[in-house]
Amino acid sequence: MRRAVIVLAVLATGCGAAERQDADEPSGEFKVQIVSATFPKRQHIAESVQLRVRVKNADDETLRNVAVTVETKPVEGNAAISFGQRSNDPALADSGRPIWVLDAGPVGGDVVTVNTWSAGTLGPGESKVLVWKLVASRAGRFTVDYRVSPGLTGRATAAQGDTSGSFDVTIADLPVPARVGADGRVTRAALR
Repeated sequence: MRRAVIVLAVLATGCGAAERQDADEPSGEFKVQIVSATFPKRQHIAESVQLRVRVKNADDETLRNVAVTVETKPVEGNAAISFGQRSNDPALADSGRPIWVLDAGPVGGDVVTVNTWSAGTLGPGESKVLVWKLVASRAGRFTVDYRVSPGLTGRATAAQGDTSGSFDVTIADLPVPARVGADGRVTRAALR
């Protein structure tokens, strides 16, 4: 019986011990901005690509949860999701259909919201680059929107400025042109 009590005590102290991601998030308007963003406008099926967004705390106080939200423009009135679009097919268990497969998100950037990543704490004037490693998986033309926020919950809002942007992307239905050389190395042809 004593062993069971000890195990329960250990389990109880481990549950909920982590600090909430939105703990102590201030409310108000703060200056954050997108400094730069890159994403190839022309891509091929099965091509590895990177979305890179540099964000900056342009405010004069430290911000704990600078966040970036990424959404692919939806079709047919559906809700937006990060690197895909929703289907109206009721037979699907998950209506989200990928356009890009997320290979790796920004290091340390995972939060509870599926289309938002954290840049973490940024001091005044500090900036950080967030990188998403993706693989194009569906041909077509798509628009990817991104925006920066000074917080995760909506209590902290971004002041007017360079806080959002978008990319119009075309994914060709052919894979990246490549060949295997005599030495066994794969050589990619230049993309057009």
